[in-house]
Amino acid sequence: MKTSRPPLSLLLAACALALLATGFTVPRAQAGAPTVIAFSDPDKPGTVKLSVKMGDITITGSDRQDVSLETDYQPEDAPVRSDGLRVLTESATYKLVEKDNVIVLDTGNSWAGFNGESEFHLEVPRGTNVVIANGFGGEISIAHLDGDIEIKSMNGEINLDDIAGGVLVETMNSEISAKFAKLSANKPISLTSMNGEIDIHVPADAPAKVRLRTQNGAILTDFDAKTLVTQTEELLGPGRPNLHNSTGSDIREAVREAVRAGVEAAREAANAVREAAQAAREEARAQREANDAARTGSIPPIAPLPPVPAMTGGKIVSGALNGGNGPEIYVAAMNGDITLRKAND
Repeated sequence: MKTSRPPLSLLLAACALALLATGFTVPRAQAGAPTVIAFSDPDKPGTVKLSVKMGDITITGSDRQDVSLETDYQPEDAPVRSDGLRVLTESATYKLVEKDNVIVLDTGNSWAGFNGESEFHLEVPRGTNVVIANGFGGEISIAHLDGDIEIKSMNGEINLDDIAGGVLVETMNSEISAKFAKLSANKPISLTSMNGEIDIHVPADAPAKVRLRTQNGAILTDFDAKTLVTQTEELLGPGRPNLHNSTGSDIREAVREAVRAGVEAAREAANAVREAAQAAREEARAQREANDAARTGSIPPIAPLPPVPAMTGGKIVSGALNGGNGPEIYVAAMNGDITLRKAND
């Protein structure tokens, strides 16, 4: 007896339903084994520079001497996929080069991580210095690192844990958390966010000179008044009086100036975001030149981000922690609380 077969369309539909039922998802890019790259001189501290348009970045320090990278991006020079197909063009690519103990990871103008799925996981030697330019967004997490850290980002939380070097962080719209294992006298710390809380943890017995500034937020600490000796200023614009020493008319005028300063600062922040688009266009041109340079063995530069607008007005708490004979700690937030805490033992 002849058995009738269901139409092909029904078979395809049944297969699709089966895949959905098992939670199967088609990967955006095929992740392979970790990519490992060595420093020219592993006996000296190296530097890792990352220029990522959009994506989450995780960097972990360890006892290894080289750098391991895991990502769903594809190497720019990978000509053949695991299924044998030759890649003619790939939107999610990266370039990884090393020269003179500097390793550069550059995603160029790739926007494959716009949906927030792109990730870069690096394991590096503990003494590595790290420089990150995260163009338009993505979380950044760095842990167990003794080297210096420089981060410039537009959007996305920034978390630093168990770090011991100098730190410079500038971000437009991000919360910042920084937990220090120790402070070094010659390693200054600077954390700045236009919109976002900043939480910094330092060893309870570490000496430091502190300067904490916020325009719309509180400044908090769990250090007692003897350990952290401070003075507070309220700045309401250039040439404006301190509220604590002002008359009633001075205070009213100072408040009006503070409002004007806040509006101007917000306008500057909006302009910075618009300028980011222009910076992206300029970066595209710079990237083409960088690609040519990379092919000749040079390290491509990291394109600059728009600067964080200057803050005006606000409250400043400055003083000495455990006598003040230590590094300078500068923390500034336009919109957000600042908290200086004792690190957990």
